[in-house]
Amino acid sequence: MPFNTFIRLCLLPLAMVVVAFFLLPMVRLVIVGGSGDLGVGAYAAILFEPRFRATLINTVMLAVATTASSLLIATVAGLFLQRHRFPGRALLVAMLTFPLAFPGVVVGFMIILLAGRQGLIGSITLPLFGEKWVFAYSIQGLFLGYLYFSIPRVILTIMAAVEKLDLSLEEAARALGAGPWAVHRDVILPALRPAFVASGAIAFATAMGAFGTAFTLATNINVLPMLIYTEFTLSANIAMAAALSVGLGLVAWAALALARSFSGGTVAAAG
Repeated sequence: MPFNTFIRLCLLPLAMVVVAFFLLPMVRLVIVGGSGDLGVGAYAAILFEPRFRATLINTVMLAVATTASSLLIATVAGLFLQRHRFPGRALLVAMLTFPLAFPGVVVGFMIILLAGRQGLIGSITLPLFGEKWVFAYSIQGLFLGYLYFSIPRVILTIMAAVEKLDLSLEEAARALGAGPWAVHRDVILPALRPAFVASGAIAFATAMGAFGTAFTLATNINVLPMLIYTEFTLSANIAMAAALSVGLGLVAWAALALARSFSGGTVAAAG
């Protein structure tokens, strides 16, 4: 058997999987999105219909806020944890990454226990300020939930990148008179830029499409995953739900593609 034929036979199962599980569902989603009363205008409605546009903006802003906060917290924590050894460090790292084991529904339930009507924060603020602080069912509660499962994804990437830094560059900077802040600003942070871009893109894409947490907390929350769910369940508007799904996917894909071009490497999505 010729070698080229052997290669094609080996790639055949992969091609079948790609077509069956990736290409066909996506093509079907696009076709259904343009099959409703609005036709292909359903895609334009995402930007020009006030309700859909507001939801898209809310979702993007929430994802941006989650990404920025996760990067800030994870960078400080990742640098410290990777550069310092102390008793209980392994346990602390395990605790920080523990949320990766939780589905979104569990994360949402934890936010309710923390900031819900009978939550811990409310029970503390009532005697102190005379009122309960309840924000679990708002965009602030959803932000806290997204932050909870985004930080572990980012911190693991940052720690891995810090481990690979060339310490000789930092030593050279110190030898030339650079202080601790200057070393971080001019040497460490620029070297971590690919990790920032890659982990930030993952956090953004995850926050754009996360459903379980939003579903658990959905009272005063207006984000695309919940809108898609209500469109095809309560309104039976399958076409608009498909169009919104395509729009959400395009925004997340654009973020990943942009990150891939800036980082010069491969950016993979995390589940």
